Amino acid sequence: MNSLLRHKGWTWGFRTTILLYFVVLIVLPILGVYYNSFSLGFKNFAESISDPIAWKSVLLTLRLALVATIINVVLGTMIAWVLVRYKFPGRSLLNSMVDLPFALPTAVGGLMILLLLGPGSLIGGAAEALGLEIVFHQPAIVIAMVFVTFPFVIRAVQPLLEELDPSEEEAAYTMGATGVRVFRKVILPSMAPGMIGGGMLAFSRALAEFGAVVLVAGNIPGRTLVSSVFIYGEVESDNPTGAAAVSIILLTLSFLILWLINMAQMRGRRA
Repeated sequence: MNSLLRHKGWTWGFRTTILLYFVVLIVLPILGVYYNSFSLGFKNFAESISDPIAWKSVLLTLRLALVATIINVVLGTMIAWVLVRYKFPGRSLLNSMVDLPFALPTAVGGLMILLLLGPGSLIGGAAEALGLEIVFHQPAIVIAMVFVTFPFVIRAVQPLLEELDPSEEEAAYTMGATGVRVFRKVILPSMAPGMIGGGMLAFSRALAEFGAVVLVAGNIPGRTLVSSVFIYGEVESDNPTGAAAVSIILLTLSFLILWLINMAQMRGRRA
């Protein structure tokens, strides 16, 4: 069997299949977006991306995605620490539930947030009594972004903590270092690549979120209209060029983030 798989014909077939898969499902759709953006000329493209509503949706998306990423980095690191360093009843169940946002349709996540925090819910009613508005406002969008990007930081930090040599911490304690200093000088540098890489992936994923956000956002331009919902609205309004123009901004940001992650990983291997 191994000799058959090593045959040049099989090798060429596997490589060709993988290449076709990559081109058809990734390269062609991306090229299609860029083509549609400039199909009516550069002037039309410039007008589409300079539309105030479009820019406000992009800036709002960037700001809320950054807030969601910061929350994910902090909470994700803490949860990864608990899952690796402590043993308690239900630990395995909690560890398996971390990946739940990957398994659930994002629209289901948005519905869960709507039912839990909506005006008719117990929490939503209590928040309204205190003068706090959650659903159909920016807090709900941030919560939706946090939900769908929840596993990234946890799964990036966990293996780094598991690979950390306990003797390094013990040596630091033996030399008289305090717990805070050990964490800052020994543990945090080991977790930092996972925190940064996971945070950047979470940020990139939050930029493109639609299913969970569309159910809890009020879609008010400049206040709750995010880029993904704006793109959907442009398509529904029979303006695919405008939708593609905003999509290019998100695509370019995602490419930049992935390039930064790869550069950071390459430097980490060299170090």
